[in-house]
Amino acid sequence: MNQRFVRLAETGRKTFPITVDGVTREAAEGDTLMVALLTSGSTLRDSEFGDGRRAGFCLMGACQDCWVWTAQGERLRACSTQAAPGMSIVTRLADAGEGVWPRA
Repeated sequence: MNQRFVRLAETGRKTFPITVDGVTREAAEGDTLMVALLTSGSTLRDSEFGDGRRAGFCLMGACQDCWVWTAQGERLRACSTQAAPGMSIVTRLADAGEGVWPRA
C-alpha cells in the first residue's frame, strides 16, 4: 500500500496498534489520527458526496474533509484527534454504525 505521508524524522517514538476498517495499523505517540492513517495508507475516508476517497485538505480542522468514525459510530476529525492505543476507526461510510449521517 502506498502511504501519503512518510516519516522523515521522529522515527524513535513509541508505537502502538490501532484498528482501521478491521485492519491493524501502527500509530506513534503524539500522532493525530490523520497522521496515523496517512503514514500507513493513501486515503482517509469515503466522500459523502461522491464515489471517491478523501485524504484531508486543510490539516487544521476548518474544512470538514477528515471526518472518520469510531466503531461505535462517533464522528471524529482525524486532523485534530490524537490517536490512542486500542482505537477502532471506520473510514468507509458503508461500514459506519447505524444512525451515522449521512448514509449512502
